[in-house]
Amino acid sequence: MGDAVARFKMIREGDRVAVALSGGKDSLTLLEILLRLRDRAPVEFSVCAFTVEQGKFLRPFEPLGQYLKARGVDWTYHRDNPSLRLIEEQPGHGCDLCSRYRRRAVYQIVRGLGANVIAFGHTADDFCESFLRNALFTGRISSLPPVTWSRERDFRLIRPLVFVTEDLTARFAGASGAPLIPCACADRTGTVRRTLRQLFAALEKDYPHLKETLLSAMGNIEMSRLLDPRYLDLEVRAEANPLAILDS
Repeated sequence: MGDAVARFKMIREGDRVAVALSGGKDSLTLLEILLRLRDRAPVEFSVCAFTVEQGKFLRPFEPLGQYLKARGVDWTYHRDNPSLRLIEEQPGHGCDLCSRYRRRAVYQIVRGLGANVIAFGHTADDFCESFLRNALFTGRISSLPPVTWSRERDFRLIRPLVFVTEDLTARFAGASGAPLIPCACADRTGTVRRTLRQLFAALEKDYPHLKETLLSAMGNIEMSRLLDPRYLDLEVRAEANPLAILDS
């Protein structure tokens, strides 16, 4: 994770980093490692955490809140009333609508915390799945960005776990002793994502470093060997065009 933070210049002098804490293994790992980096990094930065309650947690959050308090973490728990009303009024709403509600709440919370950086717990698995999903089902070569900005550029959004696979976060979170809080959304994994996870699981039996290789490919793009005309040399030169000789 330190490699990712340095390579993509995720954290800078004086930053206040707010970790989006979902209660799962990935965001808990992210928070713990950021707290450790804070104490040893060459730049000064602070860390806080927040949780958005959208009515989908399967267990009470109090045990995790007590754990965070014991760790001395500056943590904010926010019940998002618009999201709770959404569940009542549109119980069959999709992930896109829920995500828009969550994004609005996140910016509101982080602004109140005085933070300028928001850290999300997307892992290497998420980056690889996003890359394949876009290539296979949307016809685009793209994935999640490790660093990006909010629309108004008032928040820098970072994903420090880009090089960390979920088998590592599962082991780390399990060893930490932190109480994990499952979310109902985890039980609603879409067909495409489930298929991609099964594909990775099958391939990794023979190619255990598959995700690392795919992440390396995302950072080693040869644009002139793809099919986008914007990056191809399509200029016709007379000496290279056999038809030019016939015309002469």
